[in-house]
Amino acid sequence: MFVLGLILAVIVGITLGLVGSGGSILTVPIFVYVFGVDPVLATAYSLFSIGVTSLVGGVKGFIYEDVDMDKLIKFGIPSMISVFVMRKYIVPLIPDEFYIRGYVISQEVVLMVAFAILMLFAAYAMFKDVNLPRSKYPFFAVVSKGVIVGSVTGIVGAGGGFLIIPALTSFFHLSMRKAVATSLVLIAINSMLGLLGDWRRIGMFQWNLLLTYTGLTVLGIFIGFNLSNKLDGKKLKKLFALVIMSVAIFVILTELGII
Repeated sequence: MFVLGLILAVIVGITLGLVGSGGSILTVPIFVYVFGVDPVLATAYSLFSIGVTSLVGGVKGFIYEDVDMDKLIKFGIPSMISVFVMRKYIVPLIPDEFYIRGYVISQEVVLMVAFAILMLFAAYAMFKDVNLPRSKYPFFAVVSKGVIVGSVTGIVGAGGGFLIIPALTSFFHLSMRKAVATSLVLIAINSMLGLLGDWRRIGMFQWNLLLTYTGLTVLGIFIGFNLSNKLDGKKLKKLFALVIMSVAIFVILTELGII
């Protein structure tokens, strides 16, 4: 299982390099089901790993001048504030147990089911190549989309790239190349801010595991960059959407005790 997890780490990095999204949403299930990490701690692991990997990809984007600074600032500031607030003030308020019609459900189960539902939404958006609706109020639209992305990142530890990419391409009309580069920078910033808001868990990290996983995702992102010039990104995005959907169904069935 450990070797499988390391292989999956490379795959996560490849997807980030290819389409600028999707890889981070698999990181939490990998840590939980393959490495046996507590779900809440796994969200912090995801923030660290995806933050570092996206930062490396973002630096490449800066070097090749693919990062759109204007869009990064307009979209990024509300997102950054949101992710910090979520990790610092909202996540600690989530109870350890939920009582629903006489049933006691643990925080871990609720978190993983919620994460799986988010994965299904992400898979649908990626497979259908959903365009976000336009708004008559551009400023409000920018702020609201940034807040949504930051909230997703803060609560479940996913980078939010599956929301950022459609926003940058359909709302801001960026090319896919620029959208991927800008998305990676924003994911890196959001992830690091989320980790800062969750600093109390850093002392619980298994650093050997986390650094090994992160190193392999960084390797994967460079492989993804090289492949992006040779492969059809849209077809890969749809294929990866099916993979995410399959993992989401597995998570739900597992947490509900069906399998």
